[in-house]
Order: sequence, then C-alpha cells, then structure tokens
Amino acid sequence: MIADFVKGKQLLQYAPAVQQGIRLHRAIDSYTDHHPATASAKVCLKGAVGAYSGVYVDVIYDHFLANDEAHFTASSLDTFSQDVYGVLTNHHDMLPPMFQQMFSYMRQHNWLLRYRDMDGISSSFNGITRRAKYLEVPGAVPFKAFEDHYDTLKDCYTQFFPDLLRYAKSYLEEPGSVS
Repeated sequence: MIADFVKGKQLLQYAPAVQQGIRLHRAIDSYTDHHPATASAKVCLKGAVGAYSGVYVDVIYDHFLANDEAHFTASSLDTFSQDVYGVLTNHHDMLPPMFQQMFSYMRQHNWLLRYRDMDGISSSFNGITRRAKYLEVPGAVPFKAFEDHYDTLKDCYTQFFPDLLRYAKSYLEEPGSVS
C-alpha cells in the first residue's frame, strides 16, 4: 500500500521484505497500465477526466475486486481490512509521512471495505478529484462516467484480473524478481 508514497531510491530505506512488496506493487502497477482491458476501461473515463483516467480505473478495479465473491465476501473483506489496518498501525513509524497522514482517514472511514459500495467509490472519486493538480471537474463527473459505463468496466475487470493474478504469481516465482 505504501509503494505509491515511496519514490525512486527511497525504496532502499526499507527492510528487504518491504522492498519486495514495493517492487511487486510497482510491477503490478506497470502491468495494469499496459493491459488491453485497462486501455478499454480508460476510454470509458477519458472524456470525463482525461489523463487521470488510469487513477480512477485503479479505484474501479478495487471496487470490482471488493465485490468479487471468488475473492471476498463482505465479512472476509472486513476481516482482511482490519488485518491490514492492524499491520499498518503496528508499523506506523516506518510508513512514509504522507501515507501516515492519509492512513488515519483510511482507517477511520474503512476505505478498504467501502470500496464495496457506491458511496465509498463516490467518496474515493471526490478525494482524487480534490487532490488532482490539473483536473478541474467536480467529483460527480467521473462518478457519472463510472455509473454510465458500469457493465463495460466490470467486463474490463473480468478480463483483467485473472491475467493479473497469473502475472503476479509468475513475477514472484522469477529468481531475483523481488530480491
């Protein structure tokens, strides 16, 4: 989770296991950005948010994963969320400062579980829109595009996610891939 807040060689400031997680996260981000299904998903949002479409697609994929009964039920997602928050709390001092600030809100509002529901996605979209430097649209605009293209975006997730799982497994099995 912290990988988005660790830039370049800052990675080397972390324990080897954390470095491994950051590298995996970066590899997954790159794979996601170059997947054909993600390209199709971005088209659904391009008119609303332009170059920021990829950021919104990441949240949309989180929504569909949170609702993917092959991976989570509401109960198992809540348990997973609380476990993640516990680990992050136990290692709070080593988290990047910007993530520390965000984490208090994340935990308080249970962002990981809220990815399941439309209000949670709307809140996430509003947060992205508020923080985006060069995006001047109300948060309702990308959310409307999400609603309008919901089925297409779900199909993109369905095409993408099994490929991502295979990629991550293969990546982890490669000698030296995350060391």
